[in-house]
Amino acid sequence: MTTALLIEQGLNGLQLGVQLFLMAAGLTLVFGIMNMINLTHGSLFMVGAFLAATVLAHTGSFVLALVVAVPATALAGLVLEAAVLRRFYGRSHLDQVLVTFGLIMVINELTRMVWGNVPVPMALPQVLSGAVTIYPGVTYPSFRLAILAVGLLVALGLYVVVVHTRVGMWVRAGASDRAMASAMGVNVGLVFSLVFAAGAALAGLAGIMAGPISAVQVGMGEPVLILALVVTVIGGIGSIKGALIAAVLIGLADTFGRVLLPPALGSMIIFMMMAAILAWRPRGLFPVHG
Repeated sequence: MTTALLIEQGLNGLQLGVQLFLMAAGLTLVFGIMNMINLTHGSLFMVGAFLAATVLAHTGSFVLALVVAVPATALAGLVLEAAVLRRFYGRSHLDQVLVTFGLIMVINELTRMVWGNVPVPMALPQVLSGAVTIYPGVTYPSFRLAILAVGLLVALGLYVVVVHTRVGMWVRAGASDRAMASAMGVNVGLVFSLVFAAGAALAGLAGIMAGPISAVQVGMGEPVLILALVVTVIGGIGSIKGALIAAVLIGLADTFGRVLLPPALGSMIIFMMMAAILAWRPRGLFPVHG
């Protein structure tokens, strides 16, 4: 493997990892803090991409599409949580899986009714449509570098909010002991709703970032959801740091696995890595509790 190819594939792996982190961060927040297995996270990823593609098609502004679609996806998540999912917080994980799996099919069909079966095009923002020279002989798309930057900024923002703010303190208190937090005056129900909305917004942001480099179509969230679940489990349930490190590991392993290994083995490498890590650390790399 030449130096140029190594650099290019390394950047591809980092970009994929950061994109997975945007998806997994919201998933691990909801799972780790609220103990809720939310398979509709992939559907929110899809909804965010469709909303952004629609706004972009009508306005031609990627920034406006971003500004509209992220809050709209957060609102969709908030409605979903209030209408259905909050009734399952105290239920078993099997019940949560069953209801959210059913909601995936409902949301997919509703999306198909609105946008149809044909993939919706989503153009790159004009300012990021070019490429940047990273190394002599290696140019890399500006938009993929932007995904890297957005993901790292989100990681930093989540760390600051969860660890160093009063809101983060309320979230951690509600996750650790809901009854005690309520007795101390924390509106845990509202905090959990806001956490769910934040997770939905992150899923929508991930979908928007993925839209210009993949097809915006019905069902696009399911393959990403599987990888995000792998990231969440490897990183440690509820750990933002773990989600970031695990996402980068998965992105690099998947990218180099597909380049260096036979196709059948390359597509299995991330699951083999997950099995090896969980055999070593059953609670993930950076478990929040215990």
